[in-house]
Amino acid sequence: MSYLDQITSPTLLLDEKICRANIKRMADKAARHDMKLVPHFKTAQSHQIGDWAKEYNITEVTASSIKMAEYLAGQGWVNIHIAFPFNPLEIPKLNKIAAKQSISVQLVNAATAQMLIEQLEYPVGFFIEIDAGYGRTGVEVSDFGLMEEILLIAKKSDKLNFKGFYLHAGHSYYMPDIPALYEQTRNALSMLKHKYNSEYSKLVTRTGDTPGCAVMEDFGDIDEMGPGNFVFYDLMQAELGGCDKEDIAVCLAVPVVDIKKDRKEILVHGGGVHLAKDVLVGDNGLKNFGEVVYLNENGWTIPQDKSFLKSISQEHGIIKASDELLAKVKVGDILGILPVHSCMTADCMGEYMTLDGKMVDHAEGFLVK
Repeated sequence: MSYLDQITSPTLLLDEKICRANIKRMADKAARHDMKLVPHFKTAQSHQIGDWAKEYNITEVTASSIKMAEYLAGQGWVNIHIAFPFNPLEIPKLNKIAAKQSISVQLVNAATAQMLIEQLEYPVGFFIEIDAGYGRTGVEVSDFGLMEEILLIAKKSDKLNFKGFYLHAGHSYYMPDIPALYEQTRNALSMLKHKYNSEYSKLVTRTGDTPGCAVMEDFGDIDEMGPGNFVFYDLMQAELGGCDKEDIAVCLAVPVVDIKKDRKEILVHGGGVHLAKDVLVGDNGLKNFGEVVYLNENGWTIPQDKSFLKSISQEHGIIKASDELLAKVKVGDILGILPVHSCMTADCMGEYMTLDGKMVDHAEGFLVK
């Protein structure tokens, strides 16, 4: 039976072949630059996709929460890193993981470091997160006083071990000049490496944004890369130049429930609870919540004339349809929607269906069962 025959409601499709190609391409790039690839699994959040990643010599992984780290623990990872300013209220949960799994956290202040050395029961590594222009979180790259304070506190305990510096240049998502931005990243991490290398000879530096990791070829002396979105990519990454639309490995299958040919609109069952509400805005001011692809037995094809979701509500999606699409679609058909932000779409859906009709786990779906 075709996977298409199994779809009666919004379903997130995963093309394993494209996904594997994306993982391999980034793993090859990391190897080419003598860097370690430590992917951020906030995108995939899947044991199965983790097993695919291990086939490409990926041994460590990054999570965005303690809950995700709990889900990934015990799956054979050499280390799990939580790339979020650590929440000290979750130290008891951290201790449970650290009892059986190598794990590291991210520190941005002295107060959390102090609580960790007082409450940790098992060894835990830590990165100091650096802010070199993004402005979301992290220690200012020039604030050596705060860095020294965190490091001095950590030295008071053999349970809290310094691993290095982590920098997420998230402004690469909205700054067009990624090479100029990455010069800041390279310079910041290189400066910190050389400043602290004599005291911490094994320290590593890691950068984490997908646009930069996908586009750049000059990483200087950065040791590790930790992108996440690259396993699937999405329309946002395509717009930023990090991938082609053909590299997008997931699409949301949505049933057609009504057609308004006079308005060139198609109503589908697929809205914010399935796609989230990330949006691209074109030069003409039109909002794009996802683009239509045509599903077939082997996956999907991208039409020459673009049709896109012009608006979404909780369960509804309204497609602005091309003449080509209007001529072929009928009520009861299944269309595919390439997501604007695949991480959020996957998080909303909680599982994947492969093109051979098999279900692939996702942390959100797994943890509620």
